[in-house]
This record gives sequence, structure tokens and C-alpha cells, in this order.
Amino acid sequence: MRAGTVLRRFLVPRAWITLRAYLRFRCRVSPRAEVELGPNLTIGEGSSIGSFTKVKSSDGPLVIGRNVDIATGCFLSSYAAGVTIGDDCLIGPNVSMIGNNYNYDDLETPIRLQGKTSAKGIRIGANVWIGAGCAILEGAEIGRGAILTPNSVVAGPIPENAIVQGNPGKVIFTRR
Repeated sequence: MRAGTVLRRFLVPRAWITLRAYLRFRCRVSPRAEVELGPNLTIGEGSSIGSFTKVKSSDGPLVIGRNVDIATGCFLSSYAAGVTIGDDCLIGPNVSMIGNNYNYDDLETPIRLQGKTSAKGIRIGANVWIGAGCAILEGAEIGRGAILTPNSVVAGPIPENAIVQGNPGKVIFTRR
């Protein structure tokens, strides 16, 4: 881990992060959230990040749009291809967004030693509602106006205005 990352994660008081996020991005970050305010993170004006949420952007770009509400207990992690969340999104409690995957091709080498990959990242359109407990995995592309029901798992493309349910997430209805 790089020295700058260690300093941001462990030595900067959380109240300072809350104040700095407000001054830099005009957003609200709970003092109980763990947010890495590094060069890879961009948060849109009017957005809010709830308590006990972890936002890790040291390995790749993480862009959060304007007026995005991220509830408590969420985990957002970007990697090389990045994570992008559009404007006016609602993200329910305990949602996980993981913008990388592990290599697992070599059966003789432990998976943790084979490295990570991030080919597509995560792309979420504007005005998306992600229900509680959803998992958004590397390669997910969620179209504008989509709704993900609680505990859905998404790792691929979701069309605009779709309502998605299940593991793996399947379109059950289209909003019109």
C-alpha cells in the first residue's frame, strides 16, 4: 500500500474528511463513513454518503454524479476501468459495488496470488434506484431509469427503465 493511501485511510480524522468533502465537492459525507478523498474520486454537488459506508478509490477512478444518495453500510470499490454513477441515483443500504474481478485461470496458483482484472468497470446511468443489499459487479452497465429490487445481483447490461430482480438479475418489467 502506498504511503499516501495509508495516510488517507488511517491518520486523517473523519470529521476532517467530512469538512473537506463539503468544501471540495459541496456534498455531505457522514463522519462515520470511510471515504478516500484521493485524486481518483469525484463526487457531484448535493450528493450524500451515509454512515458506515466505505468508498475506496485508490486503485481507479470513481465518479459519483450530482444529487446521489448513498445509504448506510454500502461498499464502493473501483479498479482500473473505474466506477461511474449517474446523477439523481438512489442507492439503498448495504449495497456493494465491486469494480474488479480476480484472475483464476491457473489451478496450481492460489487465486489471491493471480492478481485482479478490470476490463469494463461499472457504469450506472442517471435516475437509477438500487434496492437494499444489491451486489453490482464488474462489467455491470445499468441503463438510465432502471430499478433493482432488493438483493439483486448484476454483472452485465441492464436496459433503460427496466425493473430487475434476482440472482442473476433478470428484467421482470419495463417502466413506461
